[in-house]
Amino acid sequence: MKFVFASDSFKGTLSSAETGELLCEAAREAFPDCECRCVVMADGGEGSTAAILSAAGGKLVSVRAHDPLGGITDAFYGVTDDGRAVVETAAASGLALIPAECRDVRSSSSFGTGELLARALDDGHTDVTLALGGSATNDGGTGAMAALGARFLDADGGVLEPNAANLIRIASIDLSRMHPKLPLARITAMCDVDNPLTGPSGATMTFGPQKGADTPALLAELEAGMQNYARVLRCTFPEKNAEFPGAGAAGGLGAACALFLGAALRPGAEAVLELTQFDKMLRDTDLAITGEGRADAQSVRGKAVSAVAAHCKRAGVPLVALVGSAGPGAEALLGCGVTALVEVSPEGCPPPDEARAHYFAAARRLFAALASREFFPDDRTRAITP
Repeated sequence: MKFVFASDSFKGTLSSAETGELLCEAAREAFPDCECRCVVMADGGEGSTAAILSAAGGKLVSVRAHDPLGGITDAFYGVTDDGRAVVETAAASGLALIPAECRDVRSSSSFGTGELLARALDDGHTDVTLALGGSATNDGGTGAMAALGARFLDADGGVLEPNAANLIRIASIDLSRMHPKLPLARITAMCDVDNPLTGPSGATMTFGPQKGADTPALLAELEAGMQNYARVLRCTFPEKNAEFPGAGAAGGLGAACALFLGAALRPGAEAVLELTQFDKMLRDTDLAITGEGRADAQSVRGKAVSAVAAHCKRAGVPLVALVGSAGPGAEALLGCGVTALVEVSPEGCPPPDEARAHYFAAARRLFAALASREFFPDDRTRAITP
């Protein structure tokens, strides 16, 4: 038997590499002579730097930067063997950096991400990939752009602190002090979602609740600010479109990257699959396994699981999605290439310190069922709980 494992990280509990290790161990218990191939997977969120460096080679550069609430954190950016820089939004502006009880989406800022970009430019890198997922912010990317020299002004010309609370007060944007090396740089943004900047499926309404916007009043306040920011962006960049798929990524940082930096947005998971030559791996493969911490309606909108599924579907390789839990809309994965959906903990997410054991137990059950031929996922198999 030949297996390919390409699971995304389970945020805050298991890395992509750890899921691969556990799947290999479980597979070899049931199939001692099996061949296992692993892809360190990411879609632009947490772990993207590790995934790219795993595929392309390279090193990490340590950087001290501001976290989402203005404290100082130990962050990093990556440099591939061929000299490209990889900046991960989650490294300095990530949701995982702020304990749940301390999250304040109104004051959170992406300033630290801009600091990482500035450091990469200062270090001489002109080809920069920015991974947009996993942010704690809803500031429209104003923090990151401020770190690169942009100034956001109120109606009286005063400089505003770049955060979500002040988006409603922005009247104009001063770009005269932008980082001098930006015109020399080629920036690519790895985007794991296709949400626009504003509206019912925009940055605020879709991702605000997980970042601490837990009341209708707060969501309405943040959306009004984002709508005002979008208006100012249209005035500042009249030749560009502020409402495009992916503009709402990382709390609106997707829009800022495209408009301020001229960045090209591309699906993050596709970039990783291309680097790892995933399609070649699928040749003569009997079964592939992917997954993420929680599968839901967002999983089919540019996430790693759906990207892996599309490639497996084209190659005719059956695919199991072993996910932490399945929420509303997860069944949509069964229409895009996933042939079986398995939950690690259907009753709810286990505590972080128990996640590894729960995942391994589910993987062992899965491979035991395969070995006993109790099931094999194919076009007739749509769900399995071994």
